Amino acid sequence: MKRIFIILSLTILSTVVCFAQAESPAEQSAAQNTEQTSTETLPSSNNPDELWQIANTAYNAGNYAQAEECYTRIVEQGLHSAALYYNLANAHFKQDELGKAMLYYNRALRLRPNDEDIRHNLEYAEQSTKDSIEEIPEFFLKTWIKSLRGALSCTAWSILSLLMLVAALACGLLYLLAQRLSLRKIGFYLMTVTALLFVVTTAFAWSERNMLVERSEAIIMNSAVSIKSSPDRSATELFVLHEGTKVTIGETIDGWAEVRIADGRKGWIEQERIERI
Repeated sequence: MKRIFIILSLTILSTVVCFAQAESPAEQSAAQNTEQTSTETLPSSNNPDELWQIANTAYNAGNYAQAEECYTRIVEQGLHSAALYYNLANAHFKQDELGKAMLYYNRALRLRPNDEDIRHNLEYAEQSTKDSIEEIPEFFLKTWIKSLRGALSCTAWSILSLLMLVAALACGLLYLLAQRLSLRKIGFYLMTVTALLFVVTTAFAWSERNMLVERSEAIIMNSAVSIKSSPDRSATELFVLHEGTKVTIGETIDGWAEVRIADGRKGWIEQERIERI
């Protein structure tokens, strides 16, 4: 009897200990939910679609830092689009990071120059910059040509130029092969017009391409930067520029860049304090 009682006592005791150590289903479920929520908050994978969805959700929820991180991870993969740059700029602007916001608004505008939302947000962000620079008045014809060129992207101008070339060739064939004099005249005049349009659209496409490749414009990324008279830290300070101001880059030498602002003033700045658009 004593042996049976001891065996039963040990069996009951071990069962109680195992039950006490076991995790309840509710606790297991809570742990799984916590792990799943953490994974969904910021995925370990670099899947662009997943990062895009999480970034948009975070932005709509007011979590701009997380949205910025996800958008940035997409950019770091070498993926670029006007929508991506625009959303990333908005996330930076919401966090009062004016320099980065101006940078990505300008990059978005280069890819989609006729987008009204990008232009509106860029103009609004420009009002937050500390530097109030008066632009040098430009000849109206030059302004009109710039506006016309900026109405389409480089790709759109390239496609349009190819269409004009095809049209010019077709009109040339009409001029050479038509039997009636009236058709030959029509073919000649249309060929002349389409050939001129081909030259203009090709020039616009080339100009837009050069602007994208050369990246001659940049944004001041520091809160305040001294513009020097020469590429030397001990040189005379000409003026000061602040975060978010756009400059045009000229010559570069030994980590310094010559920059020009809209009112025509020039000077030298350390390249690490600016970022090309």
